[in-house]
Amino acid sequence: MSSIDLLEVALGPCARGCFTTRGAQEARSGADSYAGLNLAVHVGDEPERVARNRRRLAEALELADDDIAWMNQVHSTVVATAQRGGHPTADALVLEGEDPGAPRAVGVLVADCVPLLLATSDGALVAAVHAGRRGMLDGVVAESLAVFASRGARPDDIWAAIGPSVCGGCYEVPEEMRAAAAAIEPECAATTRWGAPGIDVAAGVRAQLRRAGVGHVAGGSWCTAEDRRFYSYRRDGVTGRIAGIAVARRDSAGVAVLGHAAMNDQPLS
Repeated sequence: MSSIDLLEVALGPCARGCFTTRGAQEARSGADSYAGLNLAVHVGDEPERVARNRRRLAEALELADDDIAWMNQVHSTVVATAQRGGHPTADALVLEGEDPGAPRAVGVLVADCVPLLLATSDGALVAAVHAGRRGMLDGVVAESLAVFASRGARPDDIWAAIGPSVCGGCYEVPEEMRAAAAAIEPECAATTRWGAPGIDVAAGVRAQLRRAGVGHVAGGSWCTAEDRRFYSYRRDGVTGRIAGIAVARRDSAGVAVLGHAAMNDQPLS
């Protein structure tokens, strides 16, 4: 089985965080809208191919096929608890890794929206968050952090990783939309490279994490519209989805599921 490219991100000493790519070779080919590691079943790709890609991802992460929990994303602020075999309608999925019946990882699918991963330092609590423009403005980041707080996590003990998304230099919107967004989150207001009104969703997410006191924030430097390693709805229209994956610590002794230090933008093969 061929290797896949994963971008590892810092998600604390005991959890693992990564973002998938479509693969460099597939990005160059341009022959197939779903070429590469498309992980979404709702975008028109062949279900068998998506299932095969999900198995490849699980194998690369040294997980079983059903160890990654997914959600039905609808641009809401709903936060759900990950359950093995479940597929809740939500835009944030929280996993308590020490629950022996729980899956071992949570995933979020994107093709321009911000995939946000969260973890506590001990790796016992992780989350995958879908933060598009609507979700970021409506408060999905705050709702996710509130669930962490309800389970005893301090903001300064939380690690966050912002994944590939369309940057403010590429995300053009009407002036009225930018003004309305800036009234809620001033730091998301942007101007495109060609001088049009824009929105930088990742900047808004980063600002919200900072104001909440989150202790460690990584990532956020990749633009899906500019970098063809990633699927982009705004660039291509019909396209696949990459994923952000957070893997929780499993045992109660504090041993990481995958005992290695994460690094930023480090491909695995």
